[in-house]
Amino acid sequence: MKIRKRGLIAAILLSAVFMFGGCGKKESEKSDKPVILTVSFGTSYNDSREKTIGAIEKAIAKANPDYEVRRAFTSQTVIDILKERDKIETDNVEEAFKKLIDDGVKTLVVQPTHVMSGYEYDDLMEVVEENRSKFDRLSVGAPLLTSDEDYKELAGVLKDSTSQYSPDDTAVVFMGHGTEHESNAAYTTLQEAFTAAGAKNYFVGTVEATPSLDDIVSAVKSAGYKKVVLEPLMVVAGDHANNDMAGDEDGSWKKTFENEGLEVECLLKGLGEIEGVQKMYVSHTEAAIKDLGK
Repeated sequence: MKIRKRGLIAAILLSAVFMFGGCGKKESEKSDKPVILTVSFGTSYNDSREKTIGAIEKAIAKANPDYEVRRAFTSQTVIDILKERDKIETDNVEEAFKKLIDDGVKTLVVQPTHVMSGYEYDDLMEVVEENRSKFDRLSVGAPLLTSDEDYKELAGVLKDSTSQYSPDDTAVVFMGHGTEHESNAAYTTLQEAFTAAGAKNYFVGTVEATPSLDDIVSAVKSAGYKKVVLEPLMVVAGDHANNDMAGDEDGSWKKTFENEGLEVECLLKGLGEIEGVQKMYVSHTEAAIKDLGK
């Protein structure tokens, strides 16, 4: 009986050593794996989120199989809606960094999916700098529109994705968000890139800044176009795209153009759905990974 007891105790002790030893090894392996943290504004539109933010994340993960890809949103409002409505837990930037530190991550690449370096990007960088010393290697990828080459490339990508529309009678209008931040100049710069590429029927406007809807309506009418294709210049096709752009109420971009006698078609497709845009984010991530060695 005593032998059986001793054997049982030994077996329990051996199992405990194996269990805790195994867990320690897994934690160590997890800590050693580098991480790419994608940071997006977020959206409560589930379908668009997975077609856009999700597609960008998958493209980045596919291009970097040695990295773990994690997600954070900057909009606490979106995070709270998803938690209450859909029981979906998403970290904000501060929470994501806390988990990275707690998990012992030492190599980190932060890739924002912001279109430009506006207020959201500034807030992100504050958190990055506050936590930089807690990582051995940390690098931040550029937003979509950062270099001169980015504007040229995006103009080409957007032209290709809407090439079925005739430049003779159809204006292709991209609706951006707009901001009081100095980065709002990105919209004018993108317009200039379209012009330089010979895309005279492409127009870029904003919901909350300049160029305004009135500016774009005037430019389209002056050029003599009879048809308008509207598409969001935003990563996701969320509230602004569905309501401010494609809504049926007075004041929407669709209704405003229709009231001016133009035929309107709305494309509820976020930038993140476009393969060429996904490739741009992958390229920015790879540049950030290269910077880790500096």
